[in-house]
Formats: sequence, structure tokens, C-alpha cells
Amino acid sequence: MSMRVGIVGISGFGGGEALRLIAGHPSFELVYAAGESTAGSRLVERFPGVPTKLAGLVIEKWDPANLPKLDVLFASLPTGASADALARVPGDVKIVDIGGDHRHVEGWAYGLADVWPEKVEGQTRVANPGCFPAATLTALAPLLANKLIEPGNIIIDAKTGISGAGRGGSDSKFGYAESNENLIPYGLLKHVHMPEMEKTIELLSGGSAAGLVFTPHLVPMTRGVLVTMYCRGSTTTSACLDAARSFYDGRSFVRVTDKPPQTKWATGSNLAFVSYAADPERNLVIAMGVVDNLGKGAAGQAVQNANLICGLPEVAGLDGAPVWP
Repeated sequence: MSMRVGIVGISGFGGGEALRLIAGHPSFELVYAAGESTAGSRLVERFPGVPTKLAGLVIEKWDPANLPKLDVLFASLPTGASADALARVPGDVKIVDIGGDHRHVEGWAYGLADVWPEKVEGQTRVANPGCFPAATLTALAPLLANKLIEPGNIIIDAKTGISGAGRGGSDSKFGYAESNENLIPYGLLKHVHMPEMEKTIELLSGGSAAGLVFTPHLVPMTRGVLVTMYCRGSTTTSACLDAARSFYDGRSFVRVTDKPPQTKWATGSNLAFVSYAADPERNLVIAMGVVDNLGKGAAGQAVQNANLICGLPEVAGLDGAPVWP
């Protein structure tokens, strides 16, 4: 069964990763690509390595009122740029919003696919989690659900590759000379992902996420996210690992590891790696999560969500191994 798929925002990193995954998907056929600065050019001009069958597809100017017949639309637009436009997409077109406008918004399922697949299945409007929440919440969910940690006063120290800033890197502040051999904290106290993480922590725990601290850093690598979280809890390392293994039993994309995860483990994949270390005498639990910010943190989870809403096998188009080395 072939489903007609479109991508808006195909020129960015998230849209380009969605293109790569959809090109190899057994049930999705890319028939529509839209962008702004690249409108009028063929896909092969923007992505020279695109499969021959897609090379001649012309990138169109994004117009939600003038779409071809589609089954699924992937929207990879900057936060603030998708809400009004996607409201004008016909209701019979399923949408996965990779951007940030619809997370925990009424009428949209929150697509934390490995934690709440049942909330995604059969929906027509799904909001993808952000890349930092994808790594953070996947690691925290088993602990919160099993009351092994307190939901308040969690400290999140996060590192991301430069592609997380998007193509162009926020007015080119993150070019090679600025980023190479450099470590940059940013978004202190007011990062756009904070409300999303607070809301989800409260839903998972039933308690308050007051006191949450989140500090992201840019590191000089292309892709990957590593979050290290400091939580209060009198549990043990083995109890945390056991809880996570039970919580994610049968889930295809979450790997629970005894040793701390590394970003390279997830590169080019839809995998999430989680691990834990706990010292009950100090009332301390350290939770760690790793994802590829363009994979599980964006396009990979978007395809996973699309599989769920279309009634397809959840792993369709996503079961390739990570890139190594």
C-alpha cells in the first residue's frame, strides 16, 4: 500500500532528514516538497544524492490552500511559523508537525512515541517533541512513572550538535570558526523547550515540576544530543535500570544500557539510549539520555509517529543501523 506524502520545510536539516527516511520507506511515496528560498528548484539541485526517482521533483512554494492529494504532511518549520498555516490544511490530510507550535496544544496528540504510542495511534494531528525533550523525557519517564524520583527540582545539563540550531544557524552565529573547539551555553532560564518538559514531567508523575533547571550547550559536532539529569530519589542504580527495562519492554527504539551512553551510538538512527546511576545515601539519581537530534529528536520520531497514525508497522523505514564510525 502506497501513501502519498509531502514535506514542507524540506530545505532545512529536519526536512532533509525526513526526505532521507521517506525515500527509503516501504509505504510512503514523496509527491510534494515545499520550501521558501528553494522554491522552483528540483530536489536533486538541493540534495545531489537524492534517489533518481525523486531527483526531478520540483520544490514548490508553501501554500496550504493549494496542496495536491496527500495522505500525510510532514511540517518542518521554525517555531512560530506553522500554527496559522497548518490550520488551513484540509482535515483529511494527516499532519506530523516537527516544529514547536503544537506541543501540548488542544486537538494535537503529543507524539512522544516510545512513551505514549497509544495516544498517537489513529490520530490525524500529531506534534513531535523537541530534540531535548525527546532525550530527556525518554530517560525520565520510567523513573517518574514508578515514583523513583521526585518530579521537582530536576537539573538537566544538555549538549547538542550544531545542526540543532538549524540550517543557517540563527543568523550564522554558529559557523565553523565560531563553533569549532568551542562549547557554548545558551537559552539560560528561558529555553523554548522548558514548558514542554515541565508539562510532560507533571503528566508522567502526577506531581509538580517546580524548580526544573535546564541548561543546553552547543558542542562542536554535527549531530547528537546527550542529556545528564540530576534528580532526588533514594533508589538504587539496579532499580532504575530494571524499571526502564520493564517500561520499555517490547519497544523497538529504546535501549537501556548499563554504562553511560554516547552520542555516536545513535547517529543516523531513530534510537534512544538511556542509563542511570544512583546513590541512595545521597538521595541522588543521575539519569542519562542520548538521541540523534535529527533522528529521534526530529525526523525519525516524525516517521515513527506517521507510521502509528497510518496503521503501519511502527518500525517501517526506521530499522536501519546507526552510522559508525
